[in-house]
Amino acid sequence: MPPSASKSPAQPLCWAAPLVVFASLGHAQPLPPAVLDPIVVTATRTPQRLLDLVADVTVIDADEIAHSGAQSVTGLLSRQPGVEIIRNGGPGSTSGVFLRGANAAQTLVLIDGMRVASASSGATALEAIPIEQIDHIEILRGPASSLYGADAIGGVIQVFTRRGAKGTTANASIGYGTFDTWAATAGVSGGNDLARGSAEIADRRSRGFNAIVNPANFSYDPDRDGYRDASVAAQGSVDVAREQTLSLQYFESRLNDQFDAGDGFDDRTITTLATWQVASSNRLARNWTSRLSFGDGSDRSVSKTGSGEFPFDTHQHQFAWQNDIALPKGGLTLALERREERVGTDSGFPVTGRDTNAVTAIYRIDAGSNAVQANVRHDDSNQFGGRTTGALAWGYRIAPAWRVTASAGTAFRVPTFNDLYFPGFSNPNLRPETSRNVEAGLHWTSRAGEYAWQLHAVAFRNRVDDLIVFQCDANFVCAPQNVADATLKGVSVYGDAEWRDTLVHASLDLQSPTDTASGLLLPRRARRHGVLSIAQSLGPGRVTAELVGSSERFDDAGNLRRMGGYGLVNLIVEWTVNASTSLFLRADNVLDHHYELAADFATGGARVFAGARWRL
Repeated sequence: MPPSASKSPAQPLCWAAPLVVFASLGHAQPLPPAVLDPIVVTATRTPQRLLDLVADVTVIDADEIAHSGAQSVTGLLSRQPGVEIIRNGGPGSTSGVFLRGANAAQTLVLIDGMRVASASSGATALEAIPIEQIDHIEILRGPASSLYGADAIGGVIQVFTRRGAKGTTANASIGYGTFDTWAATAGVSGGNDLARGSAEIADRRSRGFNAIVNPANFSYDPDRDGYRDASVAAQGSVDVAREQTLSLQYFESRLNDQFDAGDGFDDRTITTLATWQVASSNRLARNWTSRLSFGDGSDRSVSKTGSGEFPFDTHQHQFAWQNDIALPKGGLTLALERREERVGTDSGFPVTGRDTNAVTAIYRIDAGSNAVQANVRHDDSNQFGGRTTGALAWGYRIAPAWRVTASAGTAFRVPTFNDLYFPGFSNPNLRPETSRNVEAGLHWTSRAGEYAWQLHAVAFRNRVDDLIVFQCDANFVCAPQNVADATLKGVSVYGDAEWRDTLVHASLDLQSPTDTASGLLLPRRARRHGVLSIAQSLGPGRVTAELVGSSERFDDAGNLRRMGGYGLVNLIVEWTVNASTSLFLRADNVLDHHYELAADFATGGARVFAGARWRL
């Protein structure tokens, strides 16, 4: 079975553009103050205040996840600036997320710091990350190979699972909705001054709907395409001495998802995502903290079709030693890393492994109104040799509420094992993709009593060279080639305003992700998408109204197959019964508008999901 027939999130240059409008309304008491300055680690690899960063970062915290009513990770991410998604059917189907117009495989996804992308396809099975297991998400927009190595051309999305803390808590939820969709979760966490731990389990299943609705599509199969996902996450830590901590974390999700392949068979893909990590964090001196970790991120996939079973078992063994040194006006981070990629498959790959060693240095300084961050990293692969990337970012506070930022950086992505070695559809001579990015931003943040505002405007231009594109010659011999360049440029404007019981959130992305030679839009990407939200407390209730919109997109590189723009309306209602119990209802696409995120694939029409949550 060629790679294009396997169940992967999107072929190179496959994209989508939802636009979500989010409104989040309050509890019986007034809305709490907006969290404008959370602690972020993804942008610097060390904990930093969001307002001190010179990078373009968004944090989705636990409260926003709960109040969004989102039923999938992609549904949650689609509300964020610079994000577009593609989904081949319902919530359990193959999905991809694209930052600033970059390909799905050009956006690095981490779970608790661990890579989980398939080493064979290069894509992360976002549909197999259950939203019920997530504590918060950090989104770093812009090239970040100088921090994390290969694949971070568009940016980094880091998912953090739930963690234990002092005291004892328990939580549970249950819900039911359209297409006979069920979801249930349960968890417990607790700890004291010496040890902490948590464990969470979740199960979600749905009969689904027919994924492909066009009978002319060669994969059309008029049946329901449902899914079931079961997951578990656990973590524990113990302080073996003062400021000396040992920790262990584990996450596993198993998704059984049906899809259409036009063969009358009950086609399905069973995907298992898993990570584990052991770490020792130690303060070696007053200004020196060291963290030594090792673990594994795996993507095990078996596609079952009328033609047979096609297994891929990929692992990324990851080792890291990071040292953070506090300086009088900033800090220095030095890290050594090793990644061992391994692929197990019946497809007969001549090469099934590669190793990469890396060294990273990050320097940060805050001097009065100025802030500077400089990153440099060298990755040495036994397959592609050495590659050095860097980034330099600067921020200047022109007034207490106003700040300007500017940055430049480079990034790269290596070809996947499918690109290089899949029998009959590969090219072992491929080169890594590379990118060069520049951007500038203007930021305004202010708080006065119960009033709070923030506004950001960021302009960027990212040139991607040696883009890998699947091509066929005159003899219909098909293989990926380094034959295209892309220009990803645009402006993102986003912000929040809060006064008394009212909360407003808005974002607008104006972009031009194009093929450099032809000037045509890259497939499935829109020129315009954005977010607007208004929230108002209504006694013990919370009501959410969402307007989802996108300009037109095209399903092909020649811009011949048009997918029209769309506007959707979603509603969310929450009711606080008491301090430990709440009820919720989410209605998506209440006007039952027809739209596509990928040509010929259904999106489910109007649908409802309702349930209850408990926390003790």
